[in-house]
Amino acid sequence: MVRQCELHLISKMRHDSALYLPYTGKYSGRGPRRKYGKKLNCRAIAKKYLKSASIDCNIRTCIYQLNVWHKLFADMLNVIIIVKTNLNTGQVAHVILFSSDLQLGYDKLIEYYQLRFQIEFNFRDAKQFWGLEDFMNIKQAQVHNAANLSMFMVNLSQAAKKTGVFGQSINDLKAWFRASKYVETTLKLLGQNPDPIFIENLTIQVSEMGRVNPLNHPVP
Repeated sequence: MVRQCELHLISKMRHDSALYLPYTGKYSGRGPRRKYGKKLNCRAIAKKYLKSASIDCNIRTCIYQLNVWHKLFADMLNVIIIVKTNLNTGQVAHVILFSSDLQLGYDKLIEYYQLRFQIEFNFRDAKQFWGLEDFMNIKQAQVHNAANLSMFMVNLSQAAKKTGVFGQSINDLKAWFRASKYVETTLKLLGQNPDPIFIENLTIQVSEMGRVNPLNHPVP
């Protein structure tokens, strides 16, 4: 389904997943050609597949990249195997990352996979705060607009948080602007037009009622 959308899959496998090297033997001349070769041993990979090796705090990290088969996938996979060895104890552990893009470099694949959690946080914020799971549209253009508006608000709120003016979380941000709206509406009902500094101070005080984290700067 991902490939039908002209996208590529990047994910993580179980450490004990059964991976097979491509078959390199001769064709027997009968039946379908074999595609599954020798089963890959993630703890004994040929050095020709080694892409990077480093040692940090007595932990040796070796990164291997190769194209292999998995019996649950129709197409060949681009697999990255990160093997870590404790030089003091001899203990070995490994992680298997993969992509359907056979041309993707090992460094980019690892970098893209590390973005997984940030992507999940973005969708969580879009659903929890910006209406991604609340809109009831069913037409393509309306769904496109609603979904993109939710993600735009995620980006805008993250940029606003970086200023440090509104607080440290989405709840702080929403409390600030809700307080600003309440203060503005109340002053209009009272028919008053006070000094802007007074309005800002009042907004800060009102926003404290819905704020989770205190402001980094004190109230004047």
